Amino acid sequence: MTDTDLWVRRFHPADGAATQLLCLSHAGGSASYFFGVSRALSPEIDVLAVQYPGRQDRLKEPCVSSVHELADRLVAAIEPLTGRPITLFGHSLGATLGYEVAVRLERAGVKPTALFASGRPAPHRSRLERTHLRDDAGLISAMKELGGTDAGLLDDEDVLRMVLPAIRGDYTAAETYAHRPGPRLSCPIVALVSDRDPKVTVQEADAWREHTDGDFELAVFPGGHFYLNDHVPDILNRIRAHTRSIPAGAVVRDDSVSVERNSA
Repeated sequence: MTDTDLWVRRFHPADGAATQLLCLSHAGGSASYFFGVSRALSPEIDVLAVQYPGRQDRLKEPCVSSVHELADRLVAAIEPLTGRPITLFGHSLGATLGYEVAVRLERAGVKPTALFASGRPAPHRSRLERTHLRDDAGLISAMKELGGTDAGLLDDEDVLRMVLPAIRGDYTAAETYAHRPGPRLSCPIVALVSDRDPKVTVQEADAWREHTDGDFELAVFPGGHFYLNDHVPDILNRIRAHTRSIPAGAVVRDDSVSVERNSA
């Protein structure tokens, strides 16, 4: 198994697709969260669902509790996939990780077609949160309040013993993230947010515009933190419309620059 295979799940491989969509999940999430997205977009778009360490088939691996380390390792793993246009989609923790992946890709001469950042304040507007410091009961309670996770799973002690380390590691990564000032992205950013999300206000989502020199769009939906579960068709249509607008033969990468590797 290659490093790419370790990090990326292609549930419905679409080798003939002109574009790719790299999907990054929320804290406690996994690649399988995007199985339905993959099924809906294939074969037009090749969906690459990222599997973080410490869950499902990577359960025995230690979690990575740093967004910057996750981004370093993921960018190295997806280097072989950067020959086709790639769009980034991330929800919550995944949005911040998507931004850091985009920063590293652009620094290495690979320009994503766009970053879709969902349910997360702009990188420089991250909040001071301490959910990762709660005991197990407090962490489970916080997850139940947000929804998005089957409550029955969180009541199953055997399941909890398996998933809590990954959940805590993800919350640690999200809540200890510190933005490192640098050049703005050149790729467009589409910020997606709900009108009743306790984790991000519309104003905090709108601040994503400060991180790109490209086009910016803000889309507001009704709902809470996991609003996207109720608006899948609309979100997928936005992604399709974007990828269909990419010119044929668009330059994806500058091969005079290599994607950075980091051994962290």
